[in-house]
Amino acid sequence: MQAPATLNLTMFQGASFDYNLVWNTTAGTVTTPVNLTNWTARMQMRDSYDAGTAVLSLTSGTGITLGGTAGSILIEATAVQTAAITAGPYVYDLEMVSPASVVTRLIEGTIIVDPEVTR
Repeated sequence: MQAPATLNLTMFQGASFDYNLVWNTTAGTVTTPVNLTNWTARMQMRDSYDAGTAVLSLTSGTGITLGGTAGSILIEATAVQTAAITAGPYVYDLEMVSPASVVTRLIEGTIIVDPEVTR
């Protein structure tokens, strides 16, 4: 089991959000991207860990783009989506689901939504 990495982010309310990362694995001194072909991804952002409703949900093809053999993961939210989120701190995690349905929580942390002035 791999422990998730902690990654704290800032999202600007009313602006497009994108974050790109690459999932690598290391064996000895060799680092190789994880082949994400046929994988899926899901991410939720909530007020707190026990909040019943997510303020933002993204999945493969709807806000998350996986880069196959390159191991890349692009997370995107539109300006309309970020405008609908109240400014403040939130928690999130990103889960990766293998073709064999094994779930790995890859990253987790907080997202601070910075308030928008121009509306």
